[in-house]
Order: sequence, then structure tokens, then C-alpha cells
Amino acid sequence: MKGFYSIFNPDGKKIADCGSLRDATNLVAMRGEGHYYQFTPYPGDIIDVSFGKQLPTRDIVVNMDGGIGGSWKEVSEEEFDEIFPPPKLKQLKENQQQPLDL
Repeated sequence: MKGFYSIFNPDGKKIADCGSLRDATNLVAMRGEGHYYQFTPYPGDIIDVSFGKQLPTRDIVVNMDGGIGGSWKEVSEEEFDEIFPPPKLKQLKENQQQPLDL
């Protein structure tokens, strides 16, 4: 694992962290005082990010009408089309403009 550098002022207060030795030495040189300390961070808690732990998406109950749980039901596509009919499209008129002659 790559090491990092912490920059401290003469009083021992941490000023910054750097990812390269060049940045650490430049910062100390620009300030004209202080020192840097190299450290290698240890990995923290390892978190399992695999996709095995997901909430079931088909069993989620969305309650929008103020009732207590289970107020919605799954409907088929045909029932959905009956409840929410598709919008009626207007037929556009034929264009009456004449073509532009150049």
C-alpha cells in the first residue's frame, strides 16, 4: 500500500495530508517551517458490497392513501390499461405551405 505524508507546523499541529513526497517537501518549503511524517494507512472496516443483500423489489408496499400497509395490489398490463387508458393522439393537419423555390 502506498504511503502518505502528514505535514505539521513547529507546534505539532497537523496542517495537511499529501499523497506524494514532492508535495510534502514543497509545502514545508513554501511555509518555511514545519516538518512532515510518512505513514501507511491501515485498511479500516471491510464492508461487503456484493449484490447478494438486496431488498425484494416486488414485495415493497407503497401506502399512498393513508391506510395501514397492503393497500396496493399488483395488476396485469390489461388491468393497468383499463385503469389508465393511453392518451388519445390528435391527428395533425396536412402542411399547406408551398415549397421554397431558390
